[in-house]
Amino acid sequence: MDVKEEDILGADVAIHWYYVSKGSALRRILGKRTVTESLDVGAGSGVFSRQLLDAGISNSAVCVDPEYGQEFTETHGGKEIRFTRAVDTVPQKLILMMDVLEHVDDDVALLRQYTDRMADDGLVVITVPAFQFMWSAHDIFLEHRRRYTRAMVEKMVRDAGLEVVDSRYFFALLFPVAAVIRLVERQLLKRQQIEAKSSLKKSSPLMNGLLILAHRVECALLFPVNRLFGLTVFCVARKP
Repeated sequence: MDVKEEDILGADVAIHWYYVSKGSALRRILGKRTVTESLDVGAGSGVFSRQLLDAGISNSAVCVDPEYGQEFTETHGGKEIRFTRAVDTVPQKLILMMDVLEHVDDDVALLRQYTDRMADDGLVVITVPAFQFMWSAHDIFLEHRRRYTRAMVEKMVRDAGLEVVDSRYFFALLFPVAAVIRLVERQLLKRQQIEAKSSLKKSSPLMNGLLILAHRVECALLFPVNRLFGLTVFCVARKP
């Protein structure tokens, strides 16, 4: 997850519509799969790992992020989460890479860094920002290297030696409005009339609730079949 956005939202990150909705999509695309332990790469506070623990999809989690000031272990709902800067082995059958690969120059290399050490038949769930034409001050602020299409993500997955299980777009409901805003911001940025900043902000309780409800509907009805557009690409890959 993007640590800069986590800093903006603070303690509200776990209840913010963006992370709640993305977590709903994560659980939807995983279906009824369960694992003993998950590995969350670039996890930040571990918001998505906690959601999987709450849903019973995993019974424990390892969150890895080189930005942790110290390594520690805590419990969430009676289940263990270990926070560490690096891992030597990858025994987990499920890896999360939620908004991580867009931050590095060599996305295939980072993906292989973990999946090459993963057991056969393990799964990786990837999310990345969608469509390069949506590039804006938001991406510059978050230090993204690129935005993706489904085809680009699927090629990256195959180049890493993995098989594509599923790929879809999410946040389609917001896409038309966000596209207009991002294109305007892009022009203003070129003219140096605005500074780079995140488009994610704290919302009022009412707006937060409405956006969660709207994306719950999208998650149930549109997300399972959406191969066309959205703000985020989801991909599930399997190690053969």
